[in-house]
Amino acid sequence: MRLEIDALDAAGYGVARNPEGKVVFVEGALGGELVEAQVLRSRPRFEFARATEVLRPAAGRRPAHCPHFGVCGGCATQHADARTQMAAKQRWLEDCLARIGKVRPELLLPIVYGEEWGYRRRARLSVRRVPAKGGVLVGFRERRSTYVTDTRVCPVLPPRIAALIPGLRALVESLSVRERLPQIEVAAGDGEAALVFRHLLPLEPRDLERLAEFGRSSALQIWLQPGGPESAHALAGHGSQLAYELPEFGVRIAFGPTDFTQVNQGVNRILVSRAVRLLEPRPGERIADLFCGLGNFSLPLARSGAAVVGFEGSRALVERARGNAASNGLEARFEVMDLAGAGFTEFGPFDKLLLDPPREGAIDVVKSLPAEWPRRILYVSCHPATLARDAGVLAHTKGFRLAAAGVVNMFPHTAHVESIALFAR
Repeated sequence: MRLEIDALDAAGYGVARNPEGKVVFVEGALGGELVEAQVLRSRPRFEFARATEVLRPAAGRRPAHCPHFGVCGGCATQHADARTQMAAKQRWLEDCLARIGKVRPELLLPIVYGEEWGYRRRARLSVRRVPAKGGVLVGFRERRSTYVTDTRVCPVLPPRIAALIPGLRALVESLSVRERLPQIEVAAGDGEAALVFRHLLPLEPRDLERLAEFGRSSALQIWLQPGGPESAHALAGHGSQLAYELPEFGVRIAFGPTDFTQVNQGVNRILVSRAVRLLEPRPGERIADLFCGLGNFSLPLARSGAAVVGFEGSRALVERARGNAASNGLEARFEVMDLAGAGFTEFGPFDKLLLDPPREGAIDVVKSLPAEWPRRILYVSCHPATLARDAGVLAHTKGFRLAAAGVVNMFPHTAHVESIALFAR
């Protein structure tokens, strides 16, 4: 069918209506375009389709940078320029806030842009042996599929990691466990980088030798993971030497290859800077950093002279955060805390809060806030819908106003929407 595309949604689909008025999500189409499309799936209230021909291209359309785009599920919007991608994400954030939270920000913050290519310092690459395609495949999964993309290049990975993909295919093919090695996790710091090989069967001595040689020739740390994340260990027996820096605050943060860190460290530096400026920490203030992880926000906040307490559910991350505080010569306290409850309030009162929760949001935290504190909340979100839900509670039952909000280009070419919101009494 021929469709006029009204807009680009945050997931990278063009949005249109067919002649009967049903909503159609069109893969490969952008807002303002006229396309020929083929229906892939039909539901009672909407359809999914793929653009087969672009009859009138949008100004924001550009050629995809990667030859695997359209097949690989690692990216969704390489056919749109950065401004078009981010405008769609900002519309999605505003829509969620208005529709779910019934709130509007008093100020829309400028979009935070960063490098579009080579940015992805964290990645989980799927591995599968497919003899019909020449042996082992290493890459992201295909769109709408459990198949692994037959990847040769990947421009969103750091160049030194992307260049290893052919070698990784050959390496895994040479291992005795090649049928039972489902994943290779990438973790890169400012200098060192590591690969974590998830294996479901014990490795033989010759496997260990080949992995060690690959690490030496590639100047990479090789880690093995026979079970859950806690089972990960360095092949050579040494500890992680991964780290990244936040130069504005004179902070260096060490991390392990399975620890949570932001995917895009260039944008993370800008995000931390903006968060600290908006929260305005001052000497003598007490600030709580909830879901603090390694101390990504806690340590820059502590540099201001404020008394910072970080709360995190993972004991391993809390220990790492304490070590990072000590190595940076900073006074900051870190506590293991299940943030599904209100236990952190026993450490109050706090003048200000910083929240950086997972996709599930921080509903238990915001519901537990007392009437007397804090004065200001800075909320970093990776899911606009849960941010909007929590914003509704803060605005309608806890006496806060949404002073500012905006989007951050943490995940270029993907459907992930990172955002930041400031709440004040």
